[in-house]
Amino acid sequence: MIDPMQYSEGKVGRVFTVRIDDGKDFLQEIQRFVTAMAIQSGTIQFLGAVRSARLVTGPKEPVIPPSPHGEEIFGGWELIGFATIYPGDDGPSIHLHTAAGKGMRSLAGCLRDRAEVYLVIEAIITEFIGITAKRIHDEKTGVNLPVFDRTLQ
Repeated sequence: MIDPMQYSEGKVGRVFTVRIDDGKDFLQEIQRFVTAMAIQSGTIQFLGAVRSARLVTGPKEPVIPPSPHGEEIFGGWELIGFATIYPGDDGPSIHLHTAAGKGMRSLAGCLRDRAEVYLVIEAIITEFIGITAKRIHDEKTGVNLPVFDRTLQ
């Protein structure tokens, strides 16, 4: 048994390729797709560009619970990123991180609130089957953490 790490074992289920076009909100569209396809657990890999978006690029100060530091990007930034999907209180909960770049500038962080697609974002969604997890708000850290427990499902 591995301790104190939490884990759950499962298998790969369905795999989807998704294209989200110019002007759409990437976060809304990916959430809509995951919900419509009833994906409870999995990962998302993506690449493309955004016209504008908001990223949380770390805490304002390294304290627990953190107060997020946000950055706004505008004008066509390239993206590459990864996300996890676990059941949440309101359906599938997606936690999505990205590296964004334009010219010599780059940022990395958690994509939040909105992300207007510029041209296209391509995503590959891999569903996991048999994972016993749920994203639950953790009082100590103030963030929603995945909890892995065979008694959850």
